[in-house]
This record gives sequence, C-alpha cells and structure tokens, in this order.
Amino acid sequence: MVGWFAGHPAEPINGVAVSDLYPLAVGPPEKPWPLPPGAIHPESLRDQLAELRLHPSEVGPDAILPFVPQAAKVDQEKDKGLAIVAQLLAENCCIHNVATWILETQPWDLLAVYYNGIDHFSHGFMAYHPPRMDGLPEETFEIYKDVVAGTYRFHDMMLHTLLELAGPEATVILCSDHGFHSDHLRPRGIPDEPAGPAVQHREFGVICMKGPHLKQDERIYGATLLDITPTVLTLFGLPVGDDMDGRVLVQAFQETPPIERIPSWEQVPGECGMHPPDLRVDPESAQAVLNQFAALGYIAPTDDQKKAAASAVREAKYNLARVYMDKGQPQLALPLLEELTAEQPDQARFAQHLAQCYFGLRRVADAKRILEDLMSRPDTPAGPKRGAEGEPRPPAPTEALNRSAALANPERASNAAEAQQTPVAGPWANWLMGVIHFEEGKMEEALECLLQAEQSNPRLPELHLRIGQTYLRLRRNKEAERAFCKALDIDGDSAEAHMGLAVVSLRRQDDERAVEEALLAVSLKHFLPLGHFYLGVSLARLGHFHRAGLAFETAVTMAPSFLSAHRWLVMINNRPGGDPAKAAEHRRLISDVLQSRKGARNP
Repeated sequence: MVGWFAGHPAEPINGVAVSDLYPLAVGPPEKPWPLPPGAIHPESLRDQLAELRLHPSEVGPDAILPFVPQAAKVDQEKDKGLAIVAQLLAENCCIHNVATWILETQPWDLLAVYYNGIDHFSHGFMAYHPPRMDGLPEETFEIYKDVVAGTYRFHDMMLHTLLELAGPEATVILCSDHGFHSDHLRPRGIPDEPAGPAVQHREFGVICMKGPHLKQDERIYGATLLDITPTVLTLFGLPVGDDMDGRVLVQAFQETPPIERIPSWEQVPGECGMHPPDLRVDPESAQAVLNQFAALGYIAPTDDQKKAAASAVREAKYNLARVYMDKGQPQLALPLLEELTAEQPDQARFAQHLAQCYFGLRRVADAKRILEDLMSRPDTPAGPKRGAEGEPRPPAPTEALNRSAALANPERASNAAEAQQTPVAGPWANWLMGVIHFEEGKMEEALECLLQAEQSNPRLPELHLRIGQTYLRLRRNKEAERAFCKALDIDGDSAEAHMGLAVVSLRRQDDERAVEEALLAVSLKHFLPLGHFYLGVSLARLGHFHRAGLAFETAVTMAPSFLSAHRWLVMINNRPGGDPAKAAEHRRLISDVLQSRKGARNP
C-alpha cells in the first residue's frame, strides 16, 4: 500500500506499507531529510526506502522543460510556478520509485498505489490549460499552457513501467476519484475555505480495468468509488460485506463471478492490519498531533496551536455533515450543523447547509427563517478573488495548491477558514427558497425566486435545471426547453438537462427525440431512475415493448417503490406475448408499496 491519503502512520499489514508523508520534503537540501516516524512498515525497510526519495532540489531543468518549455522566462523571485513543478515531480517520483521497487523485489499479490500528480498539477495549472481563460495574461498562459498535458504524459510513462513490471497476466484497475473542469466550466476563483479547491473538480472520473477474466473494449456504466473495494474482494474470491455501500462491477467480467457475502468484515476475528487502539487519533486530540508535526518541522511552530486544533475539528465536523447530507441522512447532519452555526453565526456556509438540512427534514419554517436572514445580510466581496476590473480572475499556480494543502496542514486550514466571511448569499438563498416553494406546490413563487437567483448569477447549470422543472410544472414547455438548453450550454454533460428535454419531447409527441434525450441522460448518469422511466415511456410509445420493459425494470431496481414504472410493467406484460407472471408480480409490488405508504401515514 503506497501513498494513500490518511495513510500515516503506515499500517502494520502483511506486506509493505508506505504512508502519504513519505515523499514530502522537509528543510533545505543541504541538511538531513529524515523520514517521519511511522512512515514505513515494516520498520526494517526504513533506511532502504529512505534512499529511494528524490528531493525537489534534485529536479533539474531537463525534467522541468517538458512541462514548461519557456521556463527561462520565469522570474523565480516573483513566480513560484517552477518550484511547484519541481516539488510535484519529486513527490510522484518518490512514490513511483517505491512502487517499482516493490514490484521488482517483493512478493506481492496486491499493489495499491496513489499518485497525486494529476490532481495537484491540475489544481495548480488547469487555469493555464488551453483554451486561454478570460483575464489570464497571454504571456503567463504561454509559459504554463503545457503543464497539464505534460502531467498526463508523465503519468502514462509511469503507468507503462508499472504494467511491464506487473506482467501481462496481472489484473489492473486504474481509477480517479473525480475529474477536472478543463473548459469554460473552470472556476474563476477558489473559495476561501479548506475544501475550496474542490470547485475545480468535475463530477465524472475514470475507471479502466484489464485482466484475464475481464471483457475487452466494453464500457462500464454507473461505477462509483464505493464499487472498487467490493470488486477487488471478488477478484480475490473474498466475500463482500453487507455493510459496504458499493457493488461488484459484474458488467466488467466475461462471466458473472460468484459473489460471496458476509455481514461485515468488522466482525471477522483475527489480524487485519489495523493499528492498535493507542495509535488511533480522534479529531478532538488534534492538539497533540499538531505538536508532534511542529516538532518534526512539518508545520511551523506557533503559539496559536489551540486555535488551529479547534479549526481542524470544526472543519472535520462540517465535512462530516456534508457527507451525511450527500448520503440522504440529514438527521445525522443536523446536530453538527446546528453546533457549527451557533458557534460561528457569521459563517454563511454553515448557515446555508443548515437551511438545506432543515428542508431535508421537512422543517420548512426553520429553513425559511435562515434563508431570510441570509438574504437580508449585506453582500460582501468575499469569495472568488477578483481582478482590477472587479471580475473574478483565474487562480495563480500557488493559490489552489495552498488551499488544497490546508487539508493536510491544520494551521493553514485555520487561516483559510477564518478568512471566509459572509459570502454573497443572494443567489444561493433565492435558489433554495425557490426549491422550497416548488416542493410546497407554489410554482409562481418558486419561479420568482429562481429567476431572481438567475439575475444574480446566470452561469449556474443546476439553477437552470430547477427553472426548467418549474416551467414543466406550469405546463410552459417552450420556456422549460429553453431553460434546459441553457443548462446544456453551460454544462454539456448534464444528465438532468437531457432528461428534462426528454419530458418536453414526450409532451410534444416527439417520441424519437425523447428516446435520444433519455438515452443521453442515462449514459451520463446511470443511476437515474426517472431517466430510465422516461426512456421506457418513449420506447413503449414507439412500440418497442421489450426494450421499454427493460428500461422500466431498471427504474424499479433503482427505486423499488416507483409506482408508475410498476404500472407500466403490468401493462406491458399483460400484452400479447408478455409475461403474465411478471404482471402479477408487479401488481403485488404495487399493493405492497401502497400498503406501506398507508402504514406510514397511519402509524
């Protein structure tokens, strides 16, 4: 296990573990560069692996020129871009050196290695990737425009070496945790909070697999990061935990593999490579961790360590709350967000998410109270950095990297979080207020709020989606189509916008276009029950009943209580040539759903 986030100290696995602190250079090159305690397991390899590291000062011009051909034009006293390139090259070479050493010298059955190069290079230099962004000086663009492309070539070269060392029979999984906006969707600035660089991320990532039992030249739809572990366990013939949220990517296999299951790996006795309890660090104990890192020189000593620790704990709670919200568990997010908002009422980001949480819990009055407060606050210039003319400007190479590093440096995280003042809350608050009115069935009020948000910021694709959905409810199909097209003009990969156009097409009896738009929607986002439903409706209208049935079955697999899809399946299977047993089964499922809903209303 090499280089993974949160991998320090290295875990005592049955093999080699190298923590994510292993490649980080500390101090000037002329002084010793000791490894931090716990960076290597087993400890017997510590000295040997320390010799495989590359210090940024050892990265010469020949290594930098493929990334920055015009490096000679950089004033390194003012512009630290070349130093960042050297640092990231050195860190990834360190990781690569260890990974190849393991493949060449150690017995192994699994190698899991993380390279941060594409992520960190893209955070630092994607703003300079062609085409040139408005507001970016042409001279600076010309200097750094090749960095991101060079980064991909660099990683391709390292991947080539890994594949050769692993051998032709090895099963290989290459995946990313997200993508990057590389076009007009690149943000104009970075929010001033520790997780701010995430605005540069694109929702879609990459997964590629190859191996003896896998299909070739096929696409995998609907994969998520949570599917990687169940798939790897299945490849090794090991059971998948029922408490794992992901699934096995069976569509990648030539033949569906046998999938064993156990309740949880947490309940399996025996050694599992975890640290003993006395080495596990609770966020509340961050002060001790900061003191240790300061002593090692990984962060600058400061008299305000207590404040830095408190900020680290606060950011952890905030991110945990957002995870709960993303998982559809607002009841777990609520106490965290209420605590954060009470502690720092001027932090609009906490209040915004609390309002969203209240709305998710159907506490509409509480959500409206917070939104009205946010909309009454005076706008402030916090948020994306702005240029001399008042327009947001692209981030400098160091800006996104410094914000990204704040997650690993609690002191810097504290400074970034404290700098976040009340942002311009109008567009977001009007947006959510519009969503509340929408859910209440007040379509005219919803539309008014959403259009006010659009006037403040017309470049939000999700806002145009909600406007389009509101127009659909009002039966104003032409305006709905225009809103969904606006969303696609901004983000051409919006599955929801294509789904909205499918609905518009169905209303116009244009069933062939509806099929096309629905197919685009579910190809972009496979887990989209409504998309599969509208695809089924379109196909059924065209007389393709077998294909329609498959689409409806996919919809009810994703959303078992989807009554309309069940009803369509009853109708399709009652047709000549249908399956009466399936029709009966879906009638039973409809009855079960209705009984369940009746019981929920009358406990």
